Amino acid sequence: RKMVVAMSRDIRVLVIKLADRLHNARTWDFIEVEKAKRKARETIDIYAPLAHRLGMNAIKWELEDLSFRVLEPKKFEEIERLVGERSPARDLLTSEVVDAIKTDLDLEGITAQVTGRKKHFYSVYQKMVVRGREFNEIYDLVGIRILVDSVRDCYGVLGSIHARWSPVPGRFKDYIAMPKFNLYQSLHTTVIGPNGKAVEIQIRTFDMHARAEFGIAAHWKYKQKNKESNSAPDVLWLRQLHEWQQESEDVSDFLETLRYDLRTPEVFVFTPKGSVIALPSGSTPVDFAYAVHTEVGNKCVGAKVNGKLVPLESHLTNGDVVEVVTNKGLTAAPSHDWLNFVTSSRARSKIKAWFSKERKEEAIEAGQESIARQMRKAGLPIQKILGGHALLELAHELRYEDIESMYEAVGNGHVSAHSVIEKLMVLIGTVDAHPENDLSPLIAPVKRERKSVTGIDVEGAEDVLVKLARCCAPVPGDLITGFITRGSGVSVHRSDCINMADLQVHQGDRIVAVKWNNSAKSTFLVNIQVEALDRARLLSDVTKALSDQHVNILSASVVTNKDQTAISKFLFEMADASHLDTVLTAVRSVEGVYDVNRVFNN
Repeated sequence: RKMVVAMSRDIRVLVIKLADRLHNARTWDFIEVEKAKRKARETIDIYAPLAHRLGMNAIKWELEDLSFRVLEPKKFEEIERLVGERSPARDLLTSEVVDAIKTDLDLEGITAQVTGRKKHFYSVYQKMVVRGREFNEIYDLVGIRILVDSVRDCYGVLGSIHARWSPVPGRFKDYIAMPKFNLYQSLHTTVIGPNGKAVEIQIRTFDMHARAEFGIAAHWKYKQKNKESNSAPDVLWLRQLHEWQQESEDVSDFLETLRYDLRTPEVFVFTPKGSVIALPSGSTPVDFAYAVHTEVGNKCVGAKVNGKLVPLESHLTNGDVVEVVTNKGLTAAPSHDWLNFVTSSRARSKIKAWFSKERKEEAIEAGQESIARQMRKAGLPIQKILGGHALLELAHELRYEDIESMYEAVGNGHVSAHSVIEKLMVLIGTVDAHPENDLSPLIAPVKRERKSVTGIDVEGAEDVLVKLARCCAPVPGDLITGFITRGSGVSVHRSDCINMADLQVHQGDRIVAVKWNNSAKSTFLVNIQVEALDRARLLSDVTKALSDQHVNILSASVVTNKDQTAISKFLFEMADASHLDTVLTAVRSVEGVYDVNRVFNN
């Protein structure tokens, strides 16, 4: 992981590390078997694929063969034996093909270096295992490499070869016109050669061959004056690795992501402007969207491939032109279902990061609500505490980095809001941490600063514990009436509250006059009912509208009727009651909402 961080800043770190690993691999015969196997597994899973990504094939092949010999010694010996047995006949056929090509190229006036290609043991084993092919099919296939001076000569050689031998359909690849992700360039063709034997031929320039063998190291040799080598297309994926390791807290998850990404074949698709995007094979428009930009991915709602609308889970193929359709609105967000079909590590990590952030925010909100609820139960001055340093001191005392971390812990259930408030009351010097046990109906068992903490004055009394009734949730401007409860101070209702009407009839002696104190700052509970035409993400959009108005949602519920209308109810907390009309207007503006009203008796 440290290596990824370092190499994302300077790719030379990785080149040196690969060279060091190759040097060590050559000495594995002299160390303990178990240690050698551990190193070999690490090499074949991580280092060899990294070498491939940098185009350093000479190092890649040797690392794979050395690792294969340690990890599967019996299989290695068997393939080595089979290769030894077949080599004489294969070498004879290779020599015949090389001579024929040289003769033709001399007649064409093309200067070229023509050689046979050595088959690597691990490559043979992989083809036997992955493709299920017989050894004879793999090893009898003669490989020829032709190196020339110019790109024009590459295509000249190709024409000469196809004129002599018939090409095998579907086996021609032009990596010169469209290089691989690691800058590899070459022409590949397979022809039916002498005696009906298939011959694989690679044609490239000497410069291309240097890049094919030594990758980015060769690239530097020819581009030494380019000071921004880390911005070259072949190393942009290193920046992606750097992002993944930052986003992944679990080391094993990061390692699995790295292994998967390094070994997955690629497809090359185009943006509408013609830029090439490399993606893992099996990628979807969602993978493409996240490859373009994180925000494009997060706001993706559809896609066009080659001008036609397609499902987001459709697989992309080489040459596709992909256009992402996005929703510019604030409500646009990834879908959890995307994790079931995205292929690229980048898309998967970005989607998980988004939901992780959402869960964290939800936990913080839940913790904040729980603590505020416990403060109200204890009769603490919420606004004064929130505006002071007591909560931050408490968070540090409980070994949290900040207040939000403490809220998150409470929201996730790691610590109870009750225990937090008990410690808070000790910290601020409250006399009684259990006011509910006090039988005095009016005198609050806390300090005098709690007068009018709800923004309400009780006629003829001071230092009274006052709370707003949740049944009707009065806010400044409403006509209100107080009721003296047993042991919990004065409960304040709207004057037209159904419960207050009943109390006036049966316990009229406990009714007390109250009035709003506009100079006091407090928080107020508001119940609203939202009626809307049902649709996907309706509850999410209404919740977002409320959150954008900086109200603290305490509860929410929704019922959908048979006629596809949705009735949602919200209980939220707000500090400025004069802001209520603005909040209700914001909710009414949500698509599909046709009515919003306060609910006075829940």
